Amino acid sequence: MGEIKNLKPECIWRHFDALTQVPRPSGHLEKVQQFLLDFAKEVGVEAFKDAGNNIVMRKPATPGMEGRKTVLLQAHMDMVPQKAPESKHNFETDPIETYIDGEWVRAKGTTLGSDDGIGVAAIMAVMEAKDLKHGPVEALITADEETGMYGANALPEGELHSDILMNLDSELWGKFVIGSAGGLDITAELDYQEVETDPNDAALKVTLKGLRGGHSGLEINEGRANANKLMVRFVREAVAECEARLASWHGGNMRNAIPFKAEVVLTLPKENIQAVNDLVADWKESFEDEYKTIEKDIEFFTEEVDTPKTEVPQEIQDNLIDAIYACHDGVVRMIPVYPNVVETSSNLAIIDIENGKATVKILARSSREDMKDYVATMLQSCFNMAGMKVTLSGSYSGWDPNPDSEILNLLKKIYKEQNGEEAVVQVDHAGLECSVILGKYPNLDVVSLGPTLKSPHTTNERFLISTAVPFWNLLKETLAEIPEK
Repeated sequence: MGEIKNLKPECIWRHFDALTQVPRPSGHLEKVQQFLLDFAKEVGVEAFKDAGNNIVMRKPATPGMEGRKTVLLQAHMDMVPQKAPESKHNFETDPIETYIDGEWVRAKGTTLGSDDGIGVAAIMAVMEAKDLKHGPVEALITADEETGMYGANALPEGELHSDILMNLDSELWGKFVIGSAGGLDITAELDYQEVETDPNDAALKVTLKGLRGGHSGLEINEGRANANKLMVRFVREAVAECEARLASWHGGNMRNAIPFKAEVVLTLPKENIQAVNDLVADWKESFEDEYKTIEKDIEFFTEEVDTPKTEVPQEIQDNLIDAIYACHDGVVRMIPVYPNVVETSSNLAIIDIENGKATVKILARSSREDMKDYVATMLQSCFNMAGMKVTLSGSYSGWDPNPDSEILNLLKKIYKEQNGEEAVVQVDHAGLECSVILGKYPNLDVVSLGPTLKSPHTTNERFLISTAVPFWNLLKETLAEIPEK
C-alpha cells in the first residue's frame, strides 16, 4: 500500500497515502476530522471544526507578503464508498488499498478517494511547507460534499476572510472551471400494504451488474447504461408475458453515481421459470448489442431463491413499473452557446422497493434555474401519477462564470509559462461547492482546478500520476504571485 509514497511530488503523495489509511465515507467523518485537526496541531497552523462540521485552517503570510490578497484553498474530506461485488471492504473501518498500475494510481476493489483526497493532500502540503512564498492562506475542507454538499450549505457566514477561492476539486489537468451546474434531490416515496404470495409460486432473484456506472455530472453524457433503466424494461415484460410479480427491487446506492447494479426478486408460477430465464438471456443479448461500444462486462442472470411470503400489490406494482419506465434519465439538453457541455440532466440513482415501502431517488442538475425547475416538475409529475409523494430537497444554485476573473487570468499566465500551451477554460455540468460558498461570500474571486482523475464514484477510479507534479508546481507559483490587496 505504501508504494505511492515514493511518487513525486512527495509532499502530496505522502499526505494522500496517509488519508487512504483513515476511513472517510460520506456520513462517517469523525476519524478524518480528528486526523486533520491533529495534523494542523503537528505542523503548527490554526485549525478548528466549525458548525457545519467543516475543518478550517489558517496559515499566516510568509514575511514580506502580508499585504497580498488572502487565498482560500478548498476541498472536501469525504469520499464515495463504492466497492466491487466480491469486495469485503468496510469503508467505516478499513483503509483503502492503493497500487500503481502503469501511469495510474488505483484502489483494490474500491473507489480510490482521490475525489477529493488529492485536493485535501495538496492543502496539507501547503499548510506544512516551510519553503513556500505566499500571502495569508485559509483552508476549507468541507464535510459530506458527495451526499448533498451539507458542509458547504452549513458554512457559517463571516467565518472566512479570503479574497480568492481556489477550489481543488476539478478532475482534468489543464482545465480551469469557472462555472458549474446547480442541483436538486428528488425523492419519491410510497407506503403500501403488502399482499400474500401464492404459496405455490416460485421466486427468482434477477441480477444485472457489471456496468461501468460513473459520475452523474462528469459522465452523464457518455451514454453509459443505467442499471435501473435497463432492469425496468425486463421487469415490465416479465410481468406482462410470464405472470411475474414484483417482491423487491434494489438498484443503485449513491445519488450522484450512475447505478451499475440492480437486483429484483420476482415471484411466478413454477412452470414459467424457464420462460423468464429465456427472457433474461434475450434481454442480455439486446443490452450487449445496444451498448457494445460502451459497456463490455454486462452480467444479467437469475437464481432461484426462497419464495417470499409477501409481494407488492398488483396495481401498485404496475404503477411503480410504469413510473420507473417513464422517468427521464440522462441528458435533457446541452448548453446552446456551449454545445459540448451538458446544461440539464437527471440521474435515476436509487430504487428501493420492499417491506411495504417504495423509494426512488433522483439527482437533477442544470446550469439554468428555470431548467432545473422544469426537470424537477417533470419528474415530480411522473411519480405523482403513480400515487407517490415527491419531496424536493438539497437544492443548490449554479455558479455563473466570470471570464474576466483576476485569479483565472493569473492561473492561465502561469500555466502557459510552465507548460508551453494554453489552458482550457470551461463550465462544468458536475456540481461544485463554489456555488454554495459564493452564496455566502459573494465577493470571492473563484476558480476550480486539479490534476487528472478518471471515473470517480466507481471502482475504476484512477489518478494520472504524471499530472501531480505540474499541478503542484502551478499551485506553488500561483500562491507566490497572488496580487496585493
